[in-house]
Amino acid sequence: MISDLNGRGLDMTRRDMMAGLLAASASAAAFPSLASASTLTKTHQDGENTMTFFKTKSGIELFYKDWGPKEAQPIVFHHGWPLSADDWDNQMLYFLDKGFRVIAHDRRGHGRSTQTDSGNDMDHYASDVAELTDALDLKNAIHIGHSTGGGEAARYVARAKPGRVAKAVLVSAIPPIMVKTTANPGGTPIEVFDGYRAALAANRAQLWLDIASGPFYGFNRPGAKVLPGTIQNWWRQGMIGGAKAHYDCIKAFSETDQTEDLKQIKVPTLVLHGDDDQIVPIADAALLSVKLLKNGELKVYKGFPHGMLTTHADVLNPDILAFIKA
Repeated sequence: MISDLNGRGLDMTRRDMMAGLLAASASAAAFPSLASASTLTKTHQDGENTMTFFKTKSGIELFYKDWGPKEAQPIVFHHGWPLSADDWDNQMLYFLDKGFRVIAHDRRGHGRSTQTDSGNDMDHYASDVAELTDALDLKNAIHIGHSTGGGEAARYVARAKPGRVAKAVLVSAIPPIMVKTTANPGGTPIEVFDGYRAALAANRAQLWLDIASGPFYGFNRPGAKVLPGTIQNWWRQGMIGGAKAHYDCIKAFSETDQTEDLKQIKVPTLVLHGDDDQIVPIADAALLSVKLLKNGELKVYKGFPHGMLTTHADVLNPDILAFIKA
């Protein structure tokens, strides 16, 4: 398992009662888990630091950041496995400076959110996002997802209520499906993901170090400029999440077939992928996804790794901005 990783890689309140009833009905139809109790937001005070949490109808607390003018167009960021909203720090600061409202949450079981032992699947991930975006009343939003977050974003956008989403960006994203099957012969063999599970159960801390220092950022390539701080930050984010949720998420990101999600997305969608992605190989991801999208655009980056949003933020951020403004 470790040699594969270091060598080849794989990778409420409503305006009025009627509007509330209609919104609840629409949400429950698309996201079944929304049909229960009410939601709430609150803050946790830790010394001088205030952290904002959203409590879902199932009782899960999701940490989230919400920066910028509330009247500005919102951008919602969806992080990869096993990371957190912190992985978007560069992009959040960049787009905040451009006048956008920027929002990022820690997925259930990840980062500072509740360490869930169930519901760690794409349907629940997307339902959580639907609840949060409803609570914040985000309209005309841009949804940007990286890796597993690309799968989460795709499922949410495919099912979102009219007016919630303007555009989507999928970066090094997992759709349509990663695992090799009869219907997906170019996929990654299940044994690779079994190896992830075994390594996580045996020594999660070492697995995170191996991934971050190896294939994720392409630091295992000859002549690569290794960034120790980037490796440590990846490891830090991984270790604050829940081991059970991370374990379950391997199945979610590898075996969830999102072919129909992609077909259902109507908004303009930008697909970005590096051709040296060792975690989510481009041939079985972006090159297939763009063919399934009704209004998709593909941009391929020569030699860029899976974590190119970090290693090449200076290139990707302006490209994403241009797409949003187009």
